[in-house]
Amino acid sequence: MAKVALNKSSLNKQKRSLKTFNRYLPALELKRRQLMAERKKAEEALAETSNHLADVERLVKEQLPMLAYDDVSVDSLVNVTNVKLTSENIVGTSVPRVDNIDISFTPYSDLTKPHWVDYLVELLQQMVRLRIELQVRKLRHKELDKATRTTSQRVNLFSKVLIPQTKKSIQKIQIYMSDQDRASVLNAKLSKGKVMAQEAKGGQ
Repeated sequence: MAKVALNKSSLNKQKRSLKTFNRYLPALELKRRQLMAERKKAEEALAETSNHLADVERLVKEQLPMLAYDDVSVDSLVNVTNVKLTSENIVGTSVPRVDNIDISFTPYSDLTKPHWVDYLVELLQQMVRLRIELQVRKLRHKELDKATRTTSQRVNLFSKVLIPQTKKSIQKIQIYMSDQDRASVLNAKLSKGKVMAQEAKGGQ
């Protein structure tokens, strides 16, 4: 902490700073709580999407075991042609959100593909959408977590460093100025006493 001048001007400056810190801290604390709530929602949404994707992947393995064989080609049946993301402002933090996912399907003949391929295409479409959604929700959670930690650091800076140090500086200046006032009064009395003693001596 920088050395504080022990005078009235410095005292007024420290008092103004303390007033500013005390006014700013509640708003910062509110933002921290809001970010924590949003981070929790993002975490829950991320877990929900991850679980949903795992369910679909498990469904593919359980109901379409024939995919393990190479006699039917299912490559490139589903392709992502475009992903549109938008930016969303959450408590002053910009986070991505999926706006639209365009998926194309490779044409195939019912005569050349087994009947279960239609079901597979449906599941693959779900998996593709969920995987993209999962990646975006990971980014959302990451940004909100970062913003929460940054805001928490600022709250701690104000509540545990700046405000206590400023109060300490104010107290130090006030004690010094009070001591100076007492010293001035004492010096004035001593000076007056000397003058009176000299006057009395001169009158003899």
